[in-house]
Amino acid sequence: MATTPAPLDLVSAWGGTGHVTELGGPVHWADFGGPEDDGPPIVMVHGLGGSHLNWVLVAPAFTDHHHVYAVDQAGFGLTPGTGRDTSVHANAELVATFLREIVGAPAVLVGNSMGGMVSSIVAARHPELVRGLVLVDPSVPIPRGWPDPKVALTFGLYATPFLGERYMEQMTARTSDRKRVQGVIDLCFADPSRADPAVVDAGVVLAAHRRGIPGQEKAFLGAARSLMRVLAVPARYRDLLRGIRVPVLLIHGEVDRLVDIAAARSVAADNPGWETTFYPGVGHTPQLEVPDLVTERLALWLDDHREELSWTA
Repeated sequence: MATTPAPLDLVSAWGGTGHVTELGGPVHWADFGGPEDDGPPIVMVHGLGGSHLNWVLVAPAFTDHHHVYAVDQAGFGLTPGTGRDTSVHANAELVATFLREIVGAPAVLVGNSMGGMVSSIVAARHPELVRGLVLVDPSVPIPRGWPDPKVALTFGLYATPFLGERYMEQMTARTSDRKRVQGVIDLCFADPSRADPAVVDAGVVLAAHRRGIPGQEKAFLGAARSLMRVLAVPARYRDLLRGIRVPVLLIHGEVDRLVDIAAARSVAADNPGWETTFYPGVGHTPQLEVPDLVTERLALWLDDHREELSWTA
């Protein structure tokens, strides 16, 4: 199992180091450090179009008691998608392999958006690898369909063969890296002024680097289309969520344009054993928009579930 330094140093400003390991293909992951003999390890899983950078504002807060990692899924961040399956199911297996081969112990999975779906699949299929599950604005069935017309149109384009490819190619060719990053912030934040400038700058560097990675549009669309296929069979997905047997914390922004708060409330009602926290005035990525609130809530949840999560101290 060969491991090499990351091709870009994007996380050292937040106390992390980047690595690339062969796990059925090159996989990039950020290691924020932490003890091996205290709380369970924490593995953070980004959403569609995201990367390990989505976690830099919260990951360092937990390294006193947990070894903390953030992994780039296939086709995202610094993990190439060329020649590999980038579906949510394939990425769930990638995360499971990462837990076995790199982490080496059952972990708490923290997943945002598509990463929440991927983490849920891992918890359901590989319960021996997961101690607890934290879902941050996860991709879950939306009762009324996408309420935001722009979001509905965009995902309609993603789903349509040829049109999706053309749309992605034009977006990449016609939009600067900084504008692309800002566009994601405008979509995912309720208040874009909350974006951390250092994280934005790192995102621009990553976006520029990704222009040199072949097939990134195909990888993105493969993931997006697989996500929509899961959501298209809501009963099966809801059964999977109900079958999760580890402690679950659901965090959701109340003005999320991508996954409406009604979807989160519906899933919470379907799983009364879960703990839930809803943030008014917050969008799709609370860990970037209000990181202090997310850090505080997650720390409390971890402490409240010390015995169930198998803390050793």
